[in-house]
Amino acid sequence: MTKRLLWYPAIIGVFAFLIWFILNKGQSLPMHVAATPAPHVTPPAVVKASWLQYLENLKHPLGLLLLQIMFIMLVARFFGWLANKVKQPAVVGEIIAGVLLGPSLLGWVAPSFSAFIFPADSLKTLQFLSQIGLAFFMFIVGMELDIQKIRQKAHDAVMISHASIIIPFFLGVSLAYFLYTRFAPVNVSFISFALFMGIAMSITAFPVLARIVQERKLTGTPLGVMAITCAAADDVTAWCILAVVVAIVKAGGLVSALLTIVLAVIFVAVMLFIVRPRLEKAIRKHTENNQMKRAVSLAFFVLLLSAWLAEVIGIHALFGAFLAGVIMPSNTIKQLLTDKLEDVSVMMLLPIFFVFTGLRTQIGLLSQGDLWGVCGMIMFVAVAGKFGGSAITARLMGQNWHSAASIGALMNTRGLMELVVLNIGYDLGILSPEIFAMLVLMALATTFMTGPLLDWIGYSERKKAAITRISY
Repeated sequence: MTKRLLWYPAIIGVFAFLIWFILNKGQSLPMHVAATPAPHVTPPAVVKASWLQYLENLKHPLGLLLLQIMFIMLVARFFGWLANKVKQPAVVGEIIAGVLLGPSLLGWVAPSFSAFIFPADSLKTLQFLSQIGLAFFMFIVGMELDIQKIRQKAHDAVMISHASIIIPFFLGVSLAYFLYTRFAPVNVSFISFALFMGIAMSITAFPVLARIVQERKLTGTPLGVMAITCAAADDVTAWCILAVVVAIVKAGGLVSALLTIVLAVIFVAVMLFIVRPRLEKAIRKHTENNQMKRAVSLAFFVLLLSAWLAEVIGIHALFGAFLAGVIMPSNTIKQLLTDKLEDVSVMMLLPIFFVFTGLRTQIGLLSQGDLWGVCGMIMFVAVAGKFGGSAITARLMGQNWHSAASIGALMNTRGLMELVVLNIGYDLGILSPEIFAMLVLMALATTFMTGPLLDWIGYSERKKAAITRISY
């Protein structure tokens, strides 16, 4: 044993000596010298350069990106924790964190630090990362849709969800008529501006709504099932409409738009009726043979292929990712994929999207009093259309006023899905920075008010019940 231990320093020592010997002998080899001799550098300058090197490493794209991700995660988690403390979904705090890290606060209070942590040339990288995170998230949202529940309550749910789309869509288009001449960007047609204002008023954040229903222990109640079913039907319809709107905007002409829409319909039909049954058969075979890695690889390939085809057709990659989630077979693969993707997308990549949105949101542009008046008008139209349209339709479909008002409050939740739509409109050049900032504030306000609205509706119902008991 002692002899074996002696081999260690012997081997290390011999090879260390040989390395030193080669390095020492190499000093005498002739050096290739450039045509123009390099200037002599004094030792102090070398020391200074070495310290500067570490500072330069902070500005290296990879080093800067890692620093940005850590900073974003810390701030987003802190504001998510604060939001939970005031009985709000964590996503509300994360959206607020994104806005505060942009020019609305950080860029205003500490412009030099903001320029250091979020330089302009790094935003493209953040945008690509956020798009990847969104694609994963939309894939998860698609998998969470329970088509069976939509079928069971199809009549009432579809009626409520479609009314909650068409009414605010009409109000948004009507509002666009008065805002177009002042706020539309250059070379943007009225139809493009109006359609995006309509879809911005019509969206519901299905994931946020589902989490609110879960947190309030309404999942198994008739109200919770109806609200989630309405939101799911709303999500499918709204994303189909958004795909059509994007196709019309990107195509430019009516003929090109019709071609894009026809291709989109063919794409959806192929995914639902050809890819889905074959995918289900292939994944079942892999899972039965305990080849889960192959099943997961196939699911990811379908996700990427669907997103790529949607982008090529002209209806946005996020719709393709959403559709890929919808066609995933209902077995253990859904839970496995959700477990693999949810933590990465929700905890790390989505906060990057919120911050990227915040960097685009310039609340300081709303410096004039009349602009805040326009912002208030947008919020009023958004709430009246979504909350009012959903509640009244739910009442007409036989729900009592308490359930109808609760469904209206939940359907008025916009959150993350609204920001996705707004960023698509901003990327396409349809929304000006002023309108973009107003709509981001509207998304925040309508999401934030969901909890207090539900509390107020519940309090009113309890008070009414107490008065009824006293009167008897």
